[in-house]
Amino acid sequence: MDRQNITLSLPKSLLISARHLAIEQGTSLSGMLADFLREMVDRDRAGRRAQERIEQRLSEGFDLGTGGAIGWSRDELHER
Repeated sequence: MDRQNITLSLPKSLLISARHLAIEQGTSLSGMLADFLREMVDRDRAGRRAQERIEQRLSEGFDLGTGGAIGWSRDELHER
């Protein structure tokens, strides 16, 4: 996998805390950030695929068992 170096500007206190967390997790700061970003990208892709499936199902419509004909009137539904 090709790698690309980047420059981040973070508050010093956050950087120190993140480095300590990475050490506790047995990884590097780069590895921890890569894992976090990978999870974010995967979650976004899954959400987009779910949205596409929803839109596809809505465009196809749903079989409500009426055969396309409504056998009741509004007044019949709201009789008391």
